[in-house]
Amino acid sequence: MKAAIIGGGVIGGGWAARFLLNGWDVAVFDPDPEAERKISEVLMNARRALPGLYDTALPPEGRLTYHSDLAQSVAGADWVQESVPERLELKHKVLADLMQYAPDEAIIGSSTSGFKPSELNEKGARAIVAHPFNPVYLLPLIELVGDADTCARAADILSGIGMFPLKVRKEIDAHIADRFLEAVWREALWLVKDGIANTEEIDEAIRMGFGLRWAQMGLFETYRVAGGEAGMKHFMAQFGPCLSWPWTKLMDVPEFTDELVDLIADQSDAQSGHMSIRELERLRDDNLVSILRALKARGPGSGAGRVVRDHEADLWHAMTDTTPLRTVARDVPIDWTDYNGHMNEGRYGQVFSDAADRVMAHVGADADYIGSGLSFFTAETNIKYLDECHAGEAVYVDSTVTLGEGKKLRLWHEMRRKADDSLLATCDQFLLHVDLTTRKSCPPRADVEARVETLATLHARGTT
Repeated sequence: MKAAIIGGGVIGGGWAARFLLNGWDVAVFDPDPEAERKISEVLMNARRALPGLYDTALPPEGRLTYHSDLAQSVAGADWVQESVPERLELKHKVLADLMQYAPDEAIIGSSTSGFKPSELNEKGARAIVAHPFNPVYLLPLIELVGDADTCARAADILSGIGMFPLKVRKEIDAHIADRFLEAVWREALWLVKDGIANTEEIDEAIRMGFGLRWAQMGLFETYRVAGGEAGMKHFMAQFGPCLSWPWTKLMDVPEFTDELVDLIADQSDAQSGHMSIRELERLRDDNLVSILRALKARGPGSGAGRVVRDHEADLWHAMTDTTPLRTVARDVPIDWTDYNGHMNEGRYGQVFSDAADRVMAHVGADADYIGSGLSFFTAETNIKYLDECHAGEAVYVDSTVTLGEGKKLRLWHEMRRKADDSLLATCDQFLLHVDLTTRKSCPPRADVEARVETLATLHARGTT
């Protein structure tokens, strides 16, 4: 699969990273002589952050190319994403060229945050709005507006690269999310202009309070909870009248004078000027990975964590009977490191536990088996730590069944660094089969026992 990215700014670079790290070939067209450098910096952050969302490896990266010829960049493309500046006349020109050169079956998406499809296509183009959020390689939301059949095709593709397609029912200026953000932004400008709060205090109000709720529940579900046992109806009855009170100035916009711009810029410099943009991006990415992983870990996944969990399910590689079994392939996430700057020893135990879970699923002791009341419990582990492992490093685990008879299962795991195959840690793990009702050991189901014995025999021979 091939994606062509037209415009290599912040959003275009994020699109390139999202597609590339999910195994697509990516062709970038941007006349800016600095485009390759800028996208390389975005990719550096994306390679550091995105794999940390998942507990298995992303697909092998696609091939990245840069082009000075538009026709060459879109040749053979399955997806073409226009991310040029928000000037309608410029978008019309680019889309007209894309109509000439892009394959007829290719989806043409526009990253526009405000223009409607009817405006984009008023000169004969066939683009849909595919509006992402920065950083595109981490945030799953993508607003789709336009032809229903094209949007349906687009949604399938975007879901396959770990995004959450939100189909907007009717076209409207600025779609859904940016209209909402615009309302908050207008009120924030008034609060600064009127001296009620500075930029840092407004940001603290968001990130220390309702921003944490919104990350998992959004607006209406948050208010439903606020209504207590009586739910949303009670909340609306209690707080609805305040909508007529003069709390906000949402219908007015403060005049963008030089004084207001300087006031906000100076406050922002005082707030964050001690960090470079790249440092702020890395801090943002680290926090987003930790939040998304936390949301992913809750049951079937909460909020955006559900999108990561669903995408991860498609990333796990299929296992066959080999010697040894490749049970884990992943990147070390940012939040697995300790104060010494390397992977915490407890996380080695998690990696080897994940490896054992993969062996269990492979022999038939999967989630349904556990649901039936049977499982394997770890009785003993012996882990040896042989080398340091750091955030962002790709690692893998090879597992061997060294004992498989009756209710006994013994596994030997070797964790290695993908870059040089160096051995990082080993684990000798002994498990017993257990009845989850009595919590006592018992023989496995016959088919599971047979699969374990087959693997043990295969691994004893040391051949695939």
